[in-house]
Amino acid sequence: MRNKILSICALGAILAACECAPEQEVNVGLAPQPGTPEDFKQNIKDRVFFAFNKSTISAEAGRVLEAQAGWLKTYPNTTATIEGHCDNRGTREYNLALGARRAHAAAKDLTKLGVDKARLKTISYGKDRPFVADAQTEDQHAQNRVAVTNIN
Repeated sequence: MRNKILSICALGAILAACECAPEQEVNVGLAPQPGTPEDFKQNIKDRVFFAFNKSTISAEAGRVLEAQAGWLKTYPNTTATIEGHCDNRGTREYNLALGARRAHAAAKDLTKLGVDKARLKTISYGKDRPFVADAQTEDQHAQNRVAVTNIN
């Protein structure tokens, strides 16, 4: 009899514990909050690519920068850091300078498109921070020749 009473009490405690834990909403598959870095990264392309040994903005890169400028103008309290990157060919010093030219070219276009220059910061990583770490093919090298806009 005592075991039955203990079993019933234990079952009651288990059921009570299940009822006490409220279900938490899971934020799976929902769009990021507008104006956040996640919103920018998900809805606007955050990078523009460059030809080998170049820092000029292509027509395709110009279209990406137009979309970035539109987003930045919609959210005027945001700031951005533009990173310049290079592939792993050439000296470290040369690639740091080339990465700086790429970041500055992207920032200059954003400024021409109406983004306040004070909201933009540039930095060059040259070949020190590649996106494809052990680039061997031309396609892999091309992924490393980039300027990336990060929302702060």
